[in-house]
Amino acid sequence: MGESNMKIKNKQLSELTKNDLKKIKLIVFDVDGVLVPRGTKIKQKGNKITFEVKKIPKNQINQIKKLHDLGFKININSGRGLYMLQEMFREVLPFVSLTYENGSATWFKGKIYQHVNSFNELKDVFFKLKSVKNKNILGFEPKEFIITIHCKRRIKKIEKILSKEKKLYSIWNSEAYDIGVKKIQTKAVGLRAFMKILNLRKENVLAFGDNYNDRELLGSVGIAFTSDKSRINGDFFISLNDKVLPASQFMSHILTLNNKNNRNTQKKEHLIKRLNKK
Repeated sequence: MGESNMKIKNKQLSELTKNDLKKIKLIVFDVDGVLVPRGTKIKQKGNKITFEVKKIPKNQINQIKKLHDLGFKININSGRGLYMLQEMFREVLPFVSLTYENGSATWFKGKIYQHVNSFNELKDVFFKLKSVKNKNILGFEPKEFIITIHCKRRIKKIEKILSKEKKLYSIWNSEAYDIGVKKIQTKAVGLRAFMKILNLRKENVLAFGDNYNDRELLGSVGIAFTSDKSRINGDFFISLNDKVLPASQFMSHILTLNNKNNRNTQKKEHLIKRLNKK
């Protein structure tokens, strides 16, 4: 389902049925705005960088484990770096894979699969961007394969530098610039590479995103979920909620569907036993 021909549905979560999920083997989650609230607290002064590491809620830890027990593979697909993701998801690392820095590489069962080599394209522009001085620049988030600059607002000098870099993309997401190599460095590229490792097809994958850098990702899967349809559309929509995060709502619904199915199966088995006794 490419982005160009994606049908804009944005159906409610309650409309997702057990039958919709019959081919799904891999569930892919973005992080910010899906599993944890949006926003990164970061401060850089000289060579010293401090930032807050968010942790997923305890209920999500239990939900991920239960989905794993049901046979679903879980992939975290984020623009964040590996170290940050490992700290955020430490309690569930045995049950998930981590595709990081907009599809650049995947951590899976302790092994790293690198999908992209962006060193030559980014090595010079990095120093150009570091030379920009502006009070609205909060800091450069530590990354291996992409460049992420956190800012209070858009910076004209940064955008002027990047406008001359024809091989690079720059995505402003209201709190930071994500800078990478066009076409080869996206979440979708990383997902497709990981799907080959798992020997999965498009119809076997459900993905969940909320931001501009998730557009191609959601266009590359069988079922697409969005939690911010002002930025990106999907087959299904879950609204942003300060009390219950979109991923929590989604996982709760999947587990409820499975429990209903189990109860129906048990009722049928009980009825068959009663008929056999007669």
